[in-house]
Amino acid sequence: MKNIQVIDGAENCVYDIFSATEDEFNIIFPSGTDIAFIDEVETRCSSSVFEKTFEKIWTRRVKKIDVKGIHGILFYELDMKKKYYPTRKDEEAINPEGTRLR
Repeated sequence: MKNIQVIDGAENCVYDIFSATEDEFNIIFPSGTDIAFIDEVETRCSSSVFEKTFEKIWTRRVKKIDVKGIHGILFYELDMKKKYYPTRKDEEAINPEGTRLR
């Protein structure tokens, strides 16, 4: 199982972490990526796959104290962050002018 942290644009977002199977994780984070935006995930798969995948994931919240690593970050309603993650890989995050964030 892999852990996904969900960061929502809502003011009351609590940055929950959910566990996903390898197959579920690959639906959200294709080709070795570890950053995803929900609108892009939704366009990559059929609505039935999307719904089934998240229906299962939402039942597997992991308490932060029990987490042994975060394998991916899923953004909701934060399209302004896309410019920082053009490759959708956290370690390759950049500023808009191209300088590395780390």
